[in-house]
Amino acid sequence: MFLADFPPVALRIFAALLGLVWGSFLNVVIYRVPREMSIVRPPSHCPSCSAPIVAYRNVPVFGWLALRGRAACCGARISARYPLVEAIGGILSLAVLETLVLSLPPGTPALHALMVYVAHFALVLGLVAAAFIDLEHMIVPDAVSLGGTLLGLATSPIRDMPWVDSLLGAAVGFALVWLPFDFLYSKLRGKPGMGRGDAKLMMLAGAWLGVPGALFVLGAGAIQGTVAAFAMILFGKTIEEPEAVKREREDVRRELEQMSEEERAEVLRELALDPLADEPEEGIGKARIAFGPFLILAILECLLLGRERLFEWLRIA
Repeated sequence: MFLADFPPVALRIFAALLGLVWGSFLNVVIYRVPREMSIVRPPSHCPSCSAPIVAYRNVPVFGWLALRGRAACCGARISARYPLVEAIGGILSLAVLETLVLSLPPGTPALHALMVYVAHFALVLGLVAAAFIDLEHMIVPDAVSLGGTLLGLATSPIRDMPWVDSLLGAAVGFALVWLPFDFLYSKLRGKPGMGRGDAKLMMLAGAWLGVPGALFVLGAGAIQGTVAAFAMILFGKTIEEPEAVKREREDVRRELEQMSEEERAEVLRELALDPLADEPEEGIGKARIAFGPFLILAILECLLLGRERLFEWLRIA
C-alpha cells in the first residue's frame, strides 16, 4: 500500500483525534513526572479530592468545556492548561501530518509514511511535555532530551539525514550551550550559568536538525526569549521564579536541617553545581526565566516549517 491509497481528509481527522487523546495523556506526564509519580498508576483522578475521573468526563477539550472548568466531584477549579495542552496535541499532530507526511510523494510506501509520522509525533509530544514542565519547575527531563536525541539518531535514515550529520549536529548542539554557559562560566563564577538540561535539549535539536538547525534553534530561541522578557517588562509584569521552584528550594533547606554534618556537606557540594540552589539576585539582568520553552518553540518552527525553506527565508531577509 502507498500513501496515495489513503484519503487525505480521513488522515487529517485521524491525526487530529489522535493528537487530542495523546494531549490528554501529556497532562498526566506534565503533572506527575516532576513529582516523581508513576504515569500509569493510579488512573486519572481529581488533583484536589483524588476522586477517580470517569471516562466520559475525560474527553479532551470538550470535557473541560462541559464542566465549565470545574471538577464534577468537588467543584474545584481545573486549570485551563489542561484543554490547552490537549488542543496543542491535536494541532501539532495535524501539523506533522500536513507538513511532513502529506508532502511526501504519493508513491511513498504507507509503512514509510507511518514511520515518519510516528517518529515526529513522538518528538513533538515529548517537547510539549518538556516545555510545560520547564515553565513550572525549570527542569528539562532527561527522558525527553536524551530519549529524543537517541530517537533522532535512530530515525535519521527515514528523515533523509546522513547519520554522521545527525551525530555531528548532536555534538555541536550540546557544545553550543555547555561550553560557554556551563564549563567556562563555572570556571569564572564557580557555578553554571545555565542548567545542563538546556545543553541536552540543544543536543536533541542537533540530532534532528543538524548543525545549521542547531545554530538556528539557539539564535531563534534566544531572540524569542528576549522578546518575551521585554514584553513582560513593558506590560509591567515581574519576572519571577515559578512557585514550584521556590517550594522545592524550601523543601531542600528543611531536609538539610535534619541531616548529619557529613550528609549536609555532601548535599551542599551537589547544590553548589545547581544554578537554582540559591535565590536569584536583584535586578532585571539577574532575573531567571526558563529558556527551554523558547528552544522548544524554535525546534518546532524549524521542524515543521522545514530547514531548507526556513534557511531560504533567512537568506532572503
